[in-house]
Amino acid sequence: MVKQMCCPLELLIGHISAQWSIYILWILSSHGELHFGELKRKVDGISTKVLSDRLRLLESIQLIDRQVEQGTVPRVAYKLTERGKQLSEVLDSLYEYAVEWYWNENTSPL
Repeated sequence: MVKQMCCPLELLIGHISAQWSIYILWILSSHGELHFGELKRKVDGISTKVLSDRLRLLESIQLIDRQVEQGTVPRVAYKLTERGKQLSEVLDSLYEYAVEWYWNENTSPL
């Protein structure tokens, strides 16, 4: 049986809804280019394996760029691509909406 094509939104949400993905994008959006160790420290609670997996996923869908800095000890840095920056703007708008919705309600929905 051939699986039907899904809509682009379903594909995107499927990729970025993996645990930590949106938070990693937000960290890179807020701090710019970061080396792996810096990113690991900023994403409190994530394991090295999961961070590596999420970074590979986000790189594969062209939301982040991975740069290897050659030297005695090679260092790897990550930053948002143009596509990642565009998504970051959408996430910023969603964040603003969430804050307004949360704080302007008489009772907290969360």
